[in-house]
Amino acid sequence: MATYPIPPDEEDRLNLLHALNILDTPSEEAFDRMTRLVALILDVPIALVSLVDTDRQWFKSRIGIDENETPREVAFCAHAIAQTTPLIVTDTKQDSRFMSNALVTGNPNIRFYAGVPLRSIGGLAIGTLCAIDSKPRQLSPDEISILVDLAALVSKEMQMREVLLSHARSEQAIQAMEDIEARFRTIFERAGIGIAMVAPNGGWLRVNDALCQIVGYSQDELLKLTFQDITHPDDLDTDLSLLQQLINNDIDHYQLEKRYITKSGRSVWIQLIVTKKLSNNGELEYFISIIKNVQEQKEAEASLAELRKDLDSRVETRTRDLKLANEMLSASIAQQLRFEQELRRREAELQMVLQNANDAYVCIDHHGVIRDWNQQAEHTFGWSREEVIGRPLDETIIPASMREAHRAGLACYLATGKHHVLNQHNELTAVRRDGMTLPVEVRISPLFIDGKTIFSAFLHDITERKKAEAIHEFEATHDALTGLYNRRGMFNLLPAAIARAKRTQTSLALLYIDLDGFKQINDTHGHDAGDSVLRVIGTRLQENIRQTDTAVRLGGDEFTIVLENTKHGTPDVNMLAQKILEAIQQPIQLDSTTAVISASIGIAIHHADDIINADQLISQADSAMYEAKNAGKARVCVHK
Repeated sequence: MATYPIPPDEEDRLNLLHALNILDTPSEEAFDRMTRLVALILDVPIALVSLVDTDRQWFKSRIGIDENETPREVAFCAHAIAQTTPLIVTDTKQDSRFMSNALVTGNPNIRFYAGVPLRSIGGLAIGTLCAIDSKPRQLSPDEISILVDLAALVSKEMQMREVLLSHARSEQAIQAMEDIEARFRTIFERAGIGIAMVAPNGGWLRVNDALCQIVGYSQDELLKLTFQDITHPDDLDTDLSLLQQLINNDIDHYQLEKRYITKSGRSVWIQLIVTKKLSNNGELEYFISIIKNVQEQKEAEASLAELRKDLDSRVETRTRDLKLANEMLSASIAQQLRFEQELRRREAELQMVLQNANDAYVCIDHHGVIRDWNQQAEHTFGWSREEVIGRPLDETIIPASMREAHRAGLACYLATGKHHVLNQHNELTAVRRDGMTLPVEVRISPLFIDGKTIFSAFLHDITERKKAEAIHEFEATHDALTGLYNRRGMFNLLPAAIARAKRTQTSLALLYIDLDGFKQINDTHGHDAGDSVLRVIGTRLQENIRQTDTAVRLGGDEFTIVLENTKHGTPDVNMLAQKILEAIQQPIQLDSTTAVISASIGIAIHHADDIINADQLISQADSAMYEAKNAGKARVCVHK
């Protein structure tokens, strides 16, 4: 009997977890970043992204432990996934559920646990983001909120994989439908008997080569005619009478022999079988005709009257021919019916896929009017299907500033076939019904049906991806300890600042700052104290520069400051450098002592007409800094 609660959706939860193919995979930075943040922000030794399998919990990301899985029966996370709120255990030895747990009584000696369920798009809990400590503790409401927010980011990463899984399945369904259509087209085109689709007014909609050979017309010529145009006048009334019975539902198909007038003007006898194709709402779409050339049969029957001596053999031959013809016709009818059933099934499957797709699906006609709109589109944009069908797309989800470009692009494509956005992924801005905008990834494909163009579009809300990209960009260009720009960030901003200075004909300055005596603080008071000093220095630099200036931590105890638009040149820059030096020299309060530190500062000035790049400017400032350090430290030197 399980010692942990079993979620009511356990089977669905496990099916999704296994379908994601994430168990027993290598570590990934997207998850490792979250566990590092949990450990840093909550100051805990252990942080995990745990996925709860049938009889184990497996760690996709882990900090503070070596094992990559534990039995589910001892997993705290097995309890957390059964809750709708975070599981917080402030002291495990005071909680009857866990006081005798092997992870409490032995390594890693868990005394505190906080876990938040990781949920799929449909709300299935497949694991947790958790923080663990070896001593009892309490979390503040803000700390709990941070843990919940980080868990939401991990859940979004899982949900992105779920979306990719759904996309793969959708693509397989579409491929299957395309295969069915291809098989139907091959059979239609290569059949040994005539097959045609006929409009309710008698016009030929689609004909195969076998029918063209019977009547002597090309496909293009035949499609401009009606079946009435090529039917022998003596046979037309009978055909039309049977056709009307079929339309009235008095019969479900009919068969007759009649004559066509070929392009050369001669008559040809054919055997005709006709059935009908109805739309989903029961309206007549077109007729399906199976045509067999029986001219030879008719000629043979005429010859029988003159060749009575050979009657027995002729009858046997014709009987065999007729039997084969009937078998072929029956097979063709059955095959055509199967095609119709398969096409109806394909259409139903396509609608099911579209309605259950995780991307918004929108279809518009050549006027830009919405013709289809799935459930995800309702969720993404806030409009119901009933509200938007028949409504112009540009007045529904396209921002006002982009509507004219949308209309112009649509008109240009319809007139010339030229485009810049079709059949490719584009990132655009859309607008919801409530007026809020959102970034979307769009793929638009044109379809040509009955001589008209429609456009199918899949739109994916990439709001969370854009947020993640912004976070990633910030982390890549900023120092984690001080929050200042890092070396990579500086090599992005300094060339841009030099370009602005040239463009605006202004000067800029670069200060290169190296702390004096920082190693002694690290050696005497430890690296934590050293980190505290670096954070204070970073704050003081920010407090003593303008909003248009930028402070950078290059690494270790080296900093730079980019000063733009230095109107009065060296005197102003020198004065600011002295001010920064004085700020750095102010005492810094540590846990049990006070530290005093100084700095050597080198200055390089870039004038608008100077021909130097960012690397050269940094080299000049670095050289001036070493000049200050060699001159006795705690001073400012300007590169000459």
